[in-house]
Amino acid sequence: MIWAAHNHKELRPASQSLFEGFPYCFFLSGYITEKNKKIMKFMKLGSKPDAFQADGKYIRYVTSDLATDVTIKIDEVKFYLHKFPLLSKSNHLQNLLLRASEENRDEINMVDFPGGPQAFEICAKFCYGMTVTLNAYNVVAARCAAEYLQMTEDADRSNLIFKIEVFLNSSIFRSWKDSIIVLQTTKTLLPWSENLKIVGRCIDSIASKTSVDPANITWSYTYKRKLLVPDKIVDDSMKSREKIESVPKDWWVEDICELETDHYKRVMTVVKSKGRMDGAVICEALKTYTVRWLPGSVDALVSVVNSWRNKLLVETIVSLLPSDQGVGCSCSFLLKLLKIAILVGVDDSAKEDLVNRISLKLHEASVKDLLIPASSPQTILYDVEMVQSIVNRYMMHEKCSQNLNVEKNEKGCTDFVLGHGLLLNVGKLVDGYLEEIARDPNLSLASFVDMSRSIPEFARPVHDGLYKAIDMYLKEHPSLTKAERKKICGLMDVKKLTTDASMHAAQNERLPLRVVVQLLFFEQVRAAAGVQSLNTNPRHTSYSTTYTEEEWEKTAAEDCVSVKKQMSEIKIKEDGFQTTGKLSKKSSKNSKSGMQLLPSRSRRIFDKLWLVGKGQVENRSSETSGSLQSPASMVPGDTCPMDIFLEFPDSTYRCRSYRMP
Repeated sequence: MIWAAHNHKELRPASQSLFEGFPYCFFLSGYITEKNKKIMKFMKLGSKPDAFQADGKYIRYVTSDLATDVTIKIDEVKFYLHKFPLLSKSNHLQNLLLRASEENRDEINMVDFPGGPQAFEICAKFCYGMTVTLNAYNVVAARCAAEYLQMTEDADRSNLIFKIEVFLNSSIFRSWKDSIIVLQTTKTLLPWSENLKIVGRCIDSIASKTSVDPANITWSYTYKRKLLVPDKIVDDSMKSREKIESVPKDWWVEDICELETDHYKRVMTVVKSKGRMDGAVICEALKTYTVRWLPGSVDALVSVVNSWRNKLLVETIVSLLPSDQGVGCSCSFLLKLLKIAILVGVDDSAKEDLVNRISLKLHEASVKDLLIPASSPQTILYDVEMVQSIVNRYMMHEKCSQNLNVEKNEKGCTDFVLGHGLLLNVGKLVDGYLEEIARDPNLSLASFVDMSRSIPEFARPVHDGLYKAIDMYLKEHPSLTKAERKKICGLMDVKKLTTDASMHAAQNERLPLRVVVQLLFFEQVRAAAGVQSLNTNPRHTSYSTTYTEEEWEKTAAEDCVSVKKQMSEIKIKEDGFQTTGKLSKKSSKNSKSGMQLLPSRSRRIFDKLWLVGKGQVENRSSETSGSLQSPASMVPGDTCPMDIFLEFPDSTYRCRSYRMP
């Protein structure tokens, strides 16, 4: 009777038809180690006690009443054995012993024996009928050695090759972790393990188990990362609570991280070819493998010892990325992979693939992710050219996508609006990136300008972020010429600055005079335009038959409060100026608070320009007194003095005349 043990306490009879003819074979499903609770399959062959003895490191012999009559040398180890047990099991030894007898030699030297002396000793013990144990760590070596010795069914019934094949198919390849261990051991046994198709069968076994429904997973696996699916609590009529641990979809990721790069690539290729695995899970597997094997320091990445292995690893990871470039891997992971690819010097095709993938998901990136170090011989800190290439490709994808969505139905219109929202995220990302690279003293003005113009105007509705980047560049590059300062400030539209940014810019000594004047004048025009618009709307005018008079009064009151709040922050009262250009001591409290919003430099600029402008157009003024007029005090028909000095980028905000209430 043959027995199969599933634990140390219970035995059950195994199938006799499967293992019929195995006189000294016991199949045990494994033992449980206390450390990691791992179950390992093993097979015990033979029944005689082990009679092999060692004499030093390089001598092995069998204790017996009969003297040994043959010496077999494997590498540096000599085995003193008997001919008869060996001849009955091995065709190859029969040929070697026959040839040695003809040449009157007692020693046989086997060169390049697969598995070395350990594997040969297993085969020799099997020939003697001694007890030998096979497991996931030595079964491949024993299989290759048996193949070398030609221990086939032609030599003897139920020979070693047959028994090992049964063990592999019935136990090893059915076990998740044993399949991984066996695949790892095949590395040192090439090309034997490959020719015997052990490598391919291991890979198929592992890949097929990854696609099993997680609900049907009954074997042990390693999972040290944070669970993707939280534990569920089942309430049974409020009597008891049972904790059910669900198996996550990526349960297999960490175990296969122990494989070498070439084996890992082959396993993942088969997993992808089955088409059952979600792209996000594949990316999680690639990310975990990358973290497992890539060193954490730059010096270790580029070291001579590990550079080739790191390069091969990165190229392998890139080649295994999901074919659907729009899903799966996060943009942050792809950008980190791109940084490493540049450091280790991967092929241009791999870097090009990463750039294309990143450009599809740029809206998910962060400023920190985009800070790609520049490679030599560049003198700048970051590779701005590559980032600009990514941004340009993203804009190209968005343009094509929006052109397609315009031709669609209402769903297409929804996608168009969503795409516009993603562009706003990219606009903020680019402005943040500009602020970071502006700190580099070696960054050229042309690079900064080109990067700023890489996104369309509608992706940057507010210019606060761009203003911060420009201010940082001016601060780190104090030697800019007047023309260069004008060029970089021309990127910014003062009409798109918020109130806080406008107040900061008005006090910024690094900004050119023209920009400050544009800023001050626009704030005055905006405030005046808001008040005039409010005054020109009659309160009792009926705009719609669906609105009641009370509703229009409520809306007008809310608008009035909003305008007054804005006016109190930015406008300059006309009665705050005297003929000497100084503040009147009798000005009201509100007037003083309004003037305090502007620094002394801005007040001097505003005063001076107003004086000059007033002098040039005095003959056209409707006022005859010597007191100066402010923009708010002008009446329709007056010529605005600012129009003489300001040249706005467009004609939308040319000088207009407004009467302040």
